[in-house]
This record gives sequence, structure tokens and C-alpha cells, in this order.
Amino acid sequence: MLKAFVFPGQGSQFPGMCKDLYDAHAEAREMCQTADRLLGFSLTDVMFEGTADDLKQTKVTQPAVFLHSVVAQRLLTIEKPDMVAGHSLGEFSALVACGALRFEDALLLVSARAQAMQAACEANPGTMAAVLGLPDEQVDEICKKQSGVVVAANFNCPGQIVISGEVEAIDAACVAMKEAGARRALRLPVGGAFHSPLMAPAAEDLKAAILKTDFHKPFCPIYQNVTAKAETEPEIIRENLLKQLTAPVRWTQSVQNMIADGATEFYEFGPGDVLKGLIRKINPEVQVG
Repeated sequence: MLKAFVFPGQGSQFPGMCKDLYDAHAEAREMCQTADRLLGFSLTDVMFEGTADDLKQTKVTQPAVFLHSVVAQRLLTIEKPDMVAGHSLGEFSALVACGALRFEDALLLVSARAQAMQAACEANPGTMAAVLGLPDEQVDEICKKQSGVVVAANFNCPGQIVISGEVEAIDAACVAMKEAGARRALRLPVGGAFHSPLMAPAAEDLKAAILKTDFHKPFCPIYQNVTAKAETEPEIIRENLLKQLTAPVRWTQSVQNMIADGATEFYEFGPGDVLKGLIRKINPEVQVG
């Protein structure tokens, strides 16, 4: 029986996140204080006392979800995982969990990622939309037929895909999806076109930070968003992380490959439990905790 640890991405934050762990554990307090010091502002004040709107600020959201996830995994587990994966931003938490990145280095990368993505959103406005009830291949095909930039961005589970791109292209694609039989195709309340070509400036900005960060050989495989395959070589992990911002999140394929490689138990660490629900839809026979 192999254990897989998984970590959520942006959107799972909530007011008061991580405060229970902070209050109960000295190690959590130490990690949170380290984060505040490295980031140069009190992230924990926003996490513990801020509103939902405060937590939506990109420079806050991504470090907050990352910090909560890593703290939870450190405190709530004794055994090491046999494999790890993270959804988008969650990939950085997964890299810490498998020993490929130090906590401090990953936190600084997450902060740089958040700022680069915010700048890209302002330079290249875009949006995302959820499409329910169509096969992956059909969604891909409809996107390719649209004028303007629109791509499949998140393959979350069978029949649940998020598309990303320019606003007009997204709106046109949503109409085409509904005409093709989608149960739903509607815009999401997000600040940009994540995991699309519109994030190319962010990828370029993040490249320097990733290249100067030390990556270590993980003690177990990480199934990365870009390939959905098990990776253990630091340079390949680094290359895939560079591609992540403009490439789709292949979550369905990642979970399927983890199960094919022997995973029977999945454990989600971080705010919320979105990934648990997706994993149950991908394969209802595995244990999810």
C-alpha cells in the first residue's frame, strides 16, 4: 500500500487559515514567523485576521496557501510519502514534502511567482472558465477552433476542465461548449488567464529565480503538472517548473498515473479539501484522507 501526499492550489484559502495549528504547535509558530521575516510583511496577520478580500491579493494568497500546506504536512504526519503531487501552486508544497526544495527557498519562489503572475495579469488581461460535461479531447478541439488565445488549462477530473485565455475568446468558447453539449460553461472569478500563453511574461520573470535556487534529489517521485509523470531528477523537475505557468495542469492524468504506479491512499494537506473530491471522481476505489 503506497501513500500519496497531495497539495492544493490558489482558491483554497479562507480567513483564519492555519491559526489552529499556529496556536497548538511551537513548530508551526516558528515556520510562520520565518515566513513573515522572509517576505518582509506579516503574512500571518492577514491569514489569521484578514477578510476573504484581503486574502485574494495575489501576493498574499499564494504564500498563504503554501505556508498552510507545508505546516500541515509537517505537523500531521509521521511517515514519509511514497509519492507526491500538487495542483498548480501546490506543486511547490509537494517539492518541499519530497525534499526537492527547502521550505525557505520554496517560499521565496512562491512569492516571486505570485508577483510575476500579478504583473502578467496586468500586462495581458485575461480570464478562465469552467467547462462541465465534455470529454478532454472535445474541449481541446473547441478551443483550437476559436480566434484569439484560449486553451485548456486545468484537467481537474473527467468532465471537469478549466479553460484560460483572452476574455472575448473565452466567452466565444463558452458558447461553443454549450452548443456542443456541455452541462455548464461559465467564467470564473479569477484575476487572469493562468496556465495559458498569456502567462509567458510571468514565466520569464520567474525563470531567473528558479535557475538560481538549489534543487535536490527528492526521496520519492513527484508527479508534476506539466508531464503528469513521476520525476526524480532535479534538473528535469526544474525544467518542468519553468514550463508550469504556461502549460496545463494535468491533474486527472497525474492521479491516474499515481494509481497505476501503486498509490492506494491519498492524503491532502492544506486549506480545504478540493483535491479529495477530484480524486474520488477520478477513481472512487482509492482511499482518500
